[in-house]
Amino acid sequence: MAKTKLLIVTHEMSPFLELTKISEITRQLPQAMQDKGFEIRILMPRFGNINERRNRLHEVIRLSGMNIIINDNDNPLIIKVASIPAARMQVYFLDNEDYFQRKYVFRDKDNKFYADNDERTIFFCKGALETVKKLGWSPDIVHCHGWMTSLVPAYIKTTYKNDPTFKNSKVVYSVYEDCFTETMNTDLYKKAVMNSMTVEDTKVFEKADCNSLHIGAITYSDAVVLADENLNSDVLKFVKDSNKPTLAFNLTDNFENFYNLYEEISTEELVSIA
Repeated sequence: MAKTKLLIVTHEMSPFLELTKISEITRQLPQAMQDKGFEIRILMPRFGNINERRNRLHEVIRLSGMNIIINDNDNPLIIKVASIPAARMQVYFLDNEDYFQRKYVFRDKDNKFYADNDERTIFFCKGALETVKKLGWSPDIVHCHGWMTSLVPAYIKTTYKNDPTFKNSKVVYSVYEDCFTETMNTDLYKKAVMNSMTVEDTKVFEKADCNSLHIGAITYSDAVVLADENLNSDVLKFVKDSNKPTLAFNLTDNFENFYNLYEEISTEELVSIA
């Protein structure tokens, strides 16, 4: 049997960027699944505080050169890659001079939330999917970690739903507590519209706050992971009412449970085909 292909999309991963517990999960989970026989790819932004020399990042010329359009503006996408020798895994980094080459991640030196975090999120989510297409690699499962990946499920289930790369992909979204208290630019949901989408498809993101990003991602996902103990009650209610396969927080310490979740949603696809 062919290996199950698992794509991990995250804004942080150890040892490259360690902000929250997401970095440890996204380091350990893919390795655990690789040990199970999965084929792994990992995508994350190349934030300015990721040391390229120390982490041995180098540009992948054949993947670079695309432009990601946001608000009718062309934004060049540069792809870099680094290896984790101990795990035999490659991590692809999405870079752009305007959005990511800063000393800080989501806030400036005065702890002010960047005004363009909405566009940085859109750029990353669009760029991640276009990068996978250019790799010529069709993931069976796409697992998104944290709010900066929240548009990926929406794009996969709308713009890319008939694309050969993603048409059979199942999407898992992990909800984490460590988010932000501000509101992004309220035009986020309009800016986020891609080909073959309308503002109705992104309306769920209209409030542009942390909860709406989570709820929007859950809306378009096939399964949900509750990755923190103290999540917002509205988000928890939405997950419960969705009746989607869910991995509860008290089960996330055992990676075997992630494997079971992946198997569950993959089996659903086989049943629907039959």
